[in-house]
This record gives sequence, structure tokens and C-alpha cells, in this order.
Amino acid sequence: MTATLRNMTSVYIFRDDMVLLLYRKGGRVVNNVWTGSAGGHFENYELNNPESCILREMKEELGIGRDSLERLQLRYITLRNVKGEIRQNYYYFADLNKDCSDMIQSNEGIAKWFTINEIINLEMPYTAKYVIEHYLAIGRFSSETFVGVAEGQGVQFINMPEYK
Repeated sequence: MTATLRNMTSVYIFRDDMVLLLYRKGGRVVNNVWTGSAGGHFENYELNNPESCILREMKEELGIGRDSLERLQLRYITLRNVKGEIRQNYYYFADLNKDCSDMIQSNEGIAKWFTINEIINLEMPYTAKYVIEHYLAIGRFSSETFVGVAEGQGVQFINMPEYK
């Protein structure tokens, strides 16, 4: 199998029981669906540092930086083979700093706050939908990082412990 790689990041920003999502318009890969609060493709200099990618994307799309967040953490990594392209997604979760306004707008689409109970029924990209389902059922009750591989019937997740 010959495949190209597409590396992408996404962040879900929470405030209490609300999560900020973006209805992305005009995207190259993801379009007209609800996605994480911000995200996008790696630049070449970010290939070994997905956190730098998500911080850049947040600044570009939402106008906020690292100091606006608490507990920014990589929680999910997913792999999906789409038409000979292996898509690697790095999903971060964070809380909006209590001192920051929740009146956040995006230049990539419509930014809107939802309760965590509302988001499960929204149209989302394939792996993002399964990440959110897993997060709501399991991930939000732990601090583990999970890895998921997309298959025909969904995404299979396992936790990825750190080895020393």
C-alpha cells in the first residue's frame, strides 16, 4: 500500500458543562460540519509538535493563545485510511481560563457554545464523532490518552499508557 499522510489537530475548549464548537465553512478537507473549537493541518516545522500546531490554529482562528486555557492536554490520536491517504488526527481538550470572555468568534466559520448533551447529535467529521462519543462515555472521567483506529463500523480505542 502506498499512502500519503495528512496530519491534523483539533481542540475542544470547555467552560463548565459547555463546549465551543466551530461550524466550519470553506475548509479543504472538513466542510459544513461541526468540528472542535479550532484546528487544522500541520505546517512542516510542526510535524513533531502537534501542540505547536494547535496553538497556532487557535491564534489564527479564534484569536486566543495558550494563556487563555487551563489544562491543555492531548487526549486522543486517531488514524483513518481514506482513499490512500492516512489521516492522523491529534485531539486536544482544554478549559477556557475563567478570566477570559466566552464571546469567542472565528474567521473559519460559526463558533457556538453547546452543552455536552447537545453535541452528540451534531454532524461531525468521522473520527471526531467517535472521539466525542468516547470522551463523553469514558474520556472525561480520566486523564489518559487514547488511540483510535477507524474501521468500517466505527473507531476502536485503546488507552496509551506512558512507558518509562
